[in-house]
Order: sequence, then C-alpha cells, then structure tokens
Amino acid sequence: PTPTPTVRPENVNPLTGEVVSDASLLDRVPVVLKISNWPGQYVRPQAGINSADMIFEHYNEGWFATRWSTVYLGQDPERVGPVRSGRLIDLELPAIYKGVLACSGFSNGVLAIMKNSDLYPERIASPSVGVGQPVFYRDYSRDVPLEHTMYSSPALVREWAEQQGVSGRQEGLDGLIFVEDLPDDLAAGEPAITIQIPWNRLDAEWRYDETSGRYLRWTDGAPHTDALTGEQLNVANVVVLYVPQWNTTIIEDPHSGALSIQFALWDSNEAVVFRDGVRIPAFWQRWEREDMLTLTDAEENPVPLKVGNTFFEVIPSDERRIEIVVEP
Repeated sequence: PTPTPTVRPENVNPLTGEVVSDASLLDRVPVVLKISNWPGQYVRPQAGINSADMIFEHYNEGWFATRWSTVYLGQDPERVGPVRSGRLIDLELPAIYKGVLACSGFSNGVLAIMKNSDLYPERIASPSVGVGQPVFYRDYSRDVPLEHTMYSSPALVREWAEQQGVSGRQEGLDGLIFVEDLPDDLAAGEPAITIQIPWNRLDAEWRYDETSGRYLRWTDGAPHTDALTGEQLNVANVVVLYVPQWNTTIIEDPHSGALSIQFALWDSNEAVVFRDGVRIPAFWQRWEREDMLTLTDAEENPVPLKVGNTFFEVIPSDERRIEIVVEP
C-alpha cells in the first residue's frame, strides 16, 4: 500500500519521523549550522554530526572536496563544528526547514545576497552580520589553523534567535513520509550495501550495516566519526539529490579566485533513496521557496524514508555529475 500523508502527532519529529520523549522539543526553531569537511587533518572528526536530523554535503567552490550544512531539531549536541562560512545553498535550506542559519561568515557577494533575502536579519547568525560571542566561540584544544577553531550549538543559536523574536514550533515542515519497515514492493529493489561517491579530491563511502539497519560513513578510506562520542557517523537514509549547479560571478575565495557555486535546489530533478540496504529511484521537488523538499516516485507517490536521520548528497546534475558506484 502507498503511504498516504496523515496528520502528524504532536510528538513526532517532522524531519525524522521519530517520536520524541518530550513534544516541547519540537516547539522550537530548526537550526542550520554550517561546518567544514576539508582538509580532513584539521576538521575531522567534527563535533555533533550524529545528532543532526539532516546533513547536506555539497561541493566547495572550485569543485573539489565538500562542505556540510547540518540541520538540528530533535537533538541538542553541546557543541557543533568546526563552524565555517555559508554558501549559496544556505540561502535555500533555512527556507525549506523554516530554520535559523548559523555560520562563521560569508564572502562579500554572498553576504550581499543574504542581506537582501527574507532570512535577514532575524534568521542569520554570523560574525559577518555582527553576531559573535556567545553564539560562536573558539576552541583551541586542537593544533589547527585559526579558521578551524570556531564552534557553536543549536541551543546557543536558538537563544539568540529568541531575542530576535524567532521561536516556537515552525509551521510548514510536513511533506516527508517515514515508514520504519521497508514496504514489500520497495524491498524487492536493487540491493545497495556500499555506496561510493568519488567527489573530486574526497572519497565518500556509505556501507550498510545489517545489524543496525543503518548506513555507516567512511571518508577517504577512514571511518568518519563524531568528535563528541567517538561513534561512526551513521544514518537511516542516504539520499542522493541531483541538483543543477554552476559557477556564479561571485568571487568566493579571493586567494584562488574560485567562484561561488549556485545550487538550484528548486523545481524538480532526479534523486536516489538508499535505505535498508536497497536503492530506490526517486525524484525530488520544491516548487515554491517555502516548500519542503519532498521525494516521490515517477507516479508522484511519496517515497517513504526510514524513521531516523537522513544524509543528503547534493550531486551536480550536469557534466560535473559524479558517477556513484553502488555494490550489492
């Protein structure tokens, strides 16, 4: 049977389908925290990643390695980071998830766009717009360059947002369907035990763990762990989003001259959902700015995610498309 959207109980997280112990956890604004993922020797393991409801991984300017946007609603890690500067994709995610963006800064061109957007001023926390301590702080315990020492937390960001008048349960977060057990018609799909994503200058791999029913992350051949717990990053769902991407005229990095990448996370395009060791072809949609990002099959039936967290791989849909290797 096709899962049909029903009225979601007050105590179910709309971003994970999980029942929360205390429904008031959902009476607050989602936080989108920008963190680095490169260079690995300075930034991994990152803090707080296993507590995110969703993580989006995308190319850096110059089309190499990746940076992450992490979305928090149901859980509150004490520390998230290293926090880095926002990118144009971060203009879209707070609109989709009705959240507050927290990042270390912006390039001049991206800053101008952010200041001209509906997120500014009350949904952008960043030193670039005059928001510093206590929302952001430095942790010098690792011997790394200064730009890899900034941290924050969802609680610190929400405290600031509340002072801006942004708080409470956010409407418009429905649209995803979560089903714990894989429906029979989908269970017959193509097995997907390993998923290899060869980003330029960074190898991402997800391996399905039968025991837990979750995908575990390896980066550049090593288990990718959370600095807070030492546990390997693990997710219920890995979703590949094919998204049109192109160089803008904005100089993102003055040193290299690399241009800011636009991520066209609107309209519709192909997707692939990986859950329970199975590959499910899909499409993603987002028609209006305030719309949730939804996932359907070719007949426009919702593709159900497994209850739990989701990792989105934002892959270029054009000539820079990465050939993903799936092994049964």
